[in-house]
Amino acid sequence: MIDFHTHSIFSDGELIPAELIRRAQAKGYRAIAITDHGDQSNLNFIIPKVCEVCRIIYETTGFLAFPGIELTHVPPITIKSMVEEARSLGAAIVLVHGETIVEPVPPGTNRAAIDAICDILAHPGLISKEDAKMAKEKGVYLEITTRKGHCLTNGHVLKTARQAGASLLINTDSHSPSDLVEREKAALIASGAGMEKEEISVLFQNAEALMSRIKKRIEWF
Repeated sequence: MIDFHTHSIFSDGELIPAELIRRAQAKGYRAIAITDHGDQSNLNFIIPKVCEVCRIIYETTGFLAFPGIELTHVPPITIKSMVEEARSLGAAIVLVHGETIVEPVPPGTNRAAIDAICDILAHPGLISKEDAKMAKEKGVYLEITTRKGHCLTNGHVLKTARQAGASLLINTDSHSPSDLVEREKAALIASGAGMEKEEISVLFQNAEALMSRIKKRIEWF
C-alpha cells in the first residue's frame, strides 16, 4: 500500500509523525505521506518539521515517507499561492481538502485546487464533470477515500472521473492507526465504489507513478 493522505498530531491525528510512519511500515506499507491540515497560520511550522522526520526515517531505515500538506478550508482565491508556498517550504506532495459533502468546504475549492495544479484533490465530493475534465488536463489526481463520511461520494467520483478520463488514487485519510488499511482492504473499498478489477489495478499503478514523481522532488532520495 502507498498512502498519500494521513494526519499526525501536527493537525488532528493521534500520533507523532515517527510513530505514524512506523505503524504504516509494520502494516506492510511501501510508502506513506504525512499531509497534515494546513492554512496560512501553520505551513512554515509543519512542513519543515515533517521534512526532518521523513529524512531521518529514510536515512536510518530506508522506508519512504514523504513530507506534504493538505490545504484545508482556505479561501479558494488563496489556494494557488499556498500550493506554491508549500512546495517552496519542502512539501513533496500537496493535497487540497476537496468539497466533501460532510464538511462546509468553501464552494469553488475543487476548481481552485485543480487550477493550482495540486497533486491530489482529496475527497472531492460531488465534483462536476467540468472540474474532472480540468483535472485530467492538468494531471491532478482525484481521490477515492477509505475515510468514513468522505467515502459516501466515492461512487460519484468514480463515475465522473470515468466520464472525464481523470486519474484516480485511493488513500486512507488516516487520523488514527486504526484507519490505516492494507492494499487488499483498499481494493475491496474500491470495488465497493463500483470499480472493475482492471480499474483497481490502474488505481495502484497511478500510486506508483505519483510516488516516482514526488521522489524526484526530495533531495535526500
